[in-house]
Amino acid sequence: MPEGRFKSRSMKRVFRKVPGGRTVLHYKRKKPKKAHCAGCGGLLSGVPRENSITMKNMPKTKKRPERPFGGVLCSRCMRTEFKAQAKE
Repeated sequence: MPEGRFKSRSMKRVFRKVPGGRTVLHYKRKKPKKAHCAGCGGLLSGVPRENSITMKNMPKTKKRPERPFGGVLCSRCMRTEFKAQAKE
C-alpha cells in the first residue's frame, strides 16, 4: 500500500526494474505545462519545463531567453511590440 502522500494523482507513477529483476513502482512529481506567450498564447521556446525547485537552483540565463520580454513574449510578438512603440 502506498504512503498517503503518494496516493494523490499529482504524483506520476513510474515502473522501474530493480537489480533483483523485480519491477517496482516509483513515484515522481509531474512536470508543469510549457510556458505560453502573453500576447498570442503560443508555446515559448527557450523556457525549460521544470518544477519550481529545479528552476530555483538553475542559473538565470538558463531560465529564459536573453532578449527583451524573454520568457514572457515570443519573438514574433516582441517584434510587433517594438514596431508599435516606434510608431508612437
